[in-house]
Amino acid sequence: MSVLICGSMAYDTIMVFPEPFKNHILPDKLHILSVSFQVPELRREFGGTAGNIAYNLKLLGERGLPMAAVGADFAPYAEWLDKQGISRAYIKEMPGTYTAQCYITTDIDDNQIAAFHPGAMNRSQELKVPTDAGIRIGVVAPDGREAMLQHAREFHAAGIPFLFDVGQGILLFSGDELQRFIELAGWIAVNDYESQLLEHKTGLTVDQLAERVKAVVVTWGAKGSVIYTGGRRVDIPAVKAESVVDPTGCGDAFRAGLLYGLTHDLDWETTGQVASLMGAIKVASRGTQNHRFTLEEFKRRYKDAFGTDL
Repeated sequence: MSVLICGSMAYDTIMVFPEPFKNHILPDKLHILSVSFQVPELRREFGGTAGNIAYNLKLLGERGLPMAAVGADFAPYAEWLDKQGISRAYIKEMPGTYTAQCYITTDIDDNQIAAFHPGAMNRSQELKVPTDAGIRIGVVAPDGREAMLQHAREFHAAGIPFLFDVGQGILLFSGDELQRFIELAGWIAVNDYESQLLEHKTGLTVDQLAERVKAVVVTWGAKGSVIYTGGRRVDIPAVKAESVVDPTGCGDAFRAGLLYGLTHDLDWETTGQVASLMGAIKVASRGTQNHRFTLEEFKRRYKDAFGTDL
């Protein structure tokens, strides 16, 4: 059985400015702002929600199928996916476009200036959820607005339960549209800030949201996570990371852990613990797809963290 992950494939270009931005910005001249930061450190990473979740599922021995629209510059990413053994069956190149990409400059105080170009992602609605590919679970993750709406409807019509991972895409939708997602979804995963926005936009508390789906999962970073399901609350502790290097992509790693639990019909306590460990492993590595482990190593770390076998 496979997991179809509808979301973005993107390049992340990350630059580090070794000083505070504020030292080079005149507060009284913001109306004519023109600045240039020399960035001695630069790296380009493979990213995007669909790619990141598929990569993490592969580490766990599962088959995640990313479904995404990409541009004519996708060749290096395609080569990377092939090396990782991740299928490109549902990735489509859109001629005349660039793959979605984010340019992030971070200063020494961890302030960020970012620019995001959606590129081919804005044509993701041209991709259709396959109904004859043995898909057991779907994911609707941040993607083009119309694509997210369409793929949620297609999963529901095909009888394929899906995880609604709205992420930063929450700002694209009205309260009524978000309520429609909730009506169609099997599960919801959000961070603490997104959960508050979801409550505000829909007028529903997290407990009321949980009554409409099988479970609502809310992550709280280093504080762990909470799963609301079947009228109860399951608190999942955070796993202490070996080091805190880069939080980028931790949410996607966590969601891969959730999907592992769902595909193996694990209870929610175990599922949450798998997801928690995935996040801790990712945060100790720079970039979103550079951490590695074998399934046997993961199971050993799980037993060390929780005292039981996976």
